Amino acid sequence: MTDVRTRRLSPPLRRAVPWLVAGLLLATFGLPSAAAISQVATPAEVGFAHAESANTSAQVNLTDQPRYQPNSLTANPSSTLSVELVNVGSYAHTFTLSKLPNVVLSTSWTPAQLDGFFNANGTLANVSVAPGQTAWANVSFNASTSGESFEFVSVVPYQFQAGMWGFVNLTATGPGVELMENTTDSYAFIPAVLAANTTHYPLVVDVLVTNQGSLGHTFTVSPLSNYTLSPANFSTTFTTNPPLVNQAITAGAGSTTWANFTVRAPGVYQYICTVPGHFANGMTGELYVGVAPPPPTAAPSTAIVDTWILVGSGALLGIGVIVAVVAAYAGRFPPKAPEHGHH
Repeated sequence: MTDVRTRRLSPPLRRAVPWLVAGLLLATFGLPSAAAISQVATPAEVGFAHAESANTSAQVNLTDQPRYQPNSLTANPSSTLSVELVNVGSYAHTFTLSKLPNVVLSTSWTPAQLDGFFNANGTLANVSVAPGQTAWANVSFNASTSGESFEFVSVVPYQFQAGMWGFVNLTATGPGVELMENTTDSYAFIPAVLAANTTHYPLVVDVLVTNQGSLGHTFTVSPLSNYTLSPANFSTTFTTNPPLVNQAITAGAGSTTWANFTVRAPGVYQYICTVPGHFANGMTGELYVGVAPPPPTAAPSTAIVDTWILVGSGALLGIGVIVAVVAAYAGRFPPKAPEHGHH
């Protein structure tokens, strides 16, 4: 009698075992891993604001582009703002601050029209800076202007029209916030959700918009909270309810523009591009102010699972099972006993 402790698997079964193990491993690890790949998704991006500090002093460079760098300042209405103006260019520039709050000057004006506006309405500061020189502008605001914005420009002919403008934003009961946004040629804002966590109002919001494509756009914010604009109604809506800001975004990749505005109550504010056809093609986003944005949702997967991975795993598993069954079945029959004869 054969001792069971020394019994071994029959050769066919031993040959089947590696196939069975390989099939089981592929089925156990390969198929679930492939399925997991197909579920990979990237959560939707949310741009969160960071607080700006209210300044009592600031430095602004005046360049020959012509531009102010930076072109957005935050100040406290109860303090005097001292601005050091450094002309780093080869041409004279001015720092001329409008006396009227929340008035955005038109870059389509002629130099004579711009001068006429300041002659009629006055200035809070009007400082000329020669090439390579430094000057100071000391500005005092009335406390009642809390939460307002004041535009500053260069009145040297055609410098304002070419882009030399900026804003002084006055905080209310706390600092303003700064956000970053991008525009693309695929008619999209990236990110399409912005969030500013605040408990004080009115809130000064400064958005630095960078154009990632060649097309021009606008960053236009609805004044109505929790209200949905559509390509069919936004024009009439803005006729009776002017947008919080309607900032043109200069065409050309890499160009940047500040959109400065004031939000007076919490809510969700929609922003769109008003260039014809852009909003209709999906160029819109939402600004959550004092309201938590929704949790990010999984974006549709762009991962590709090769069909041969799934088919191959299943085939190897099937082969392993078939070979194991055949070998086990064949192993049940003992080998034919040799014939014994007389020699």
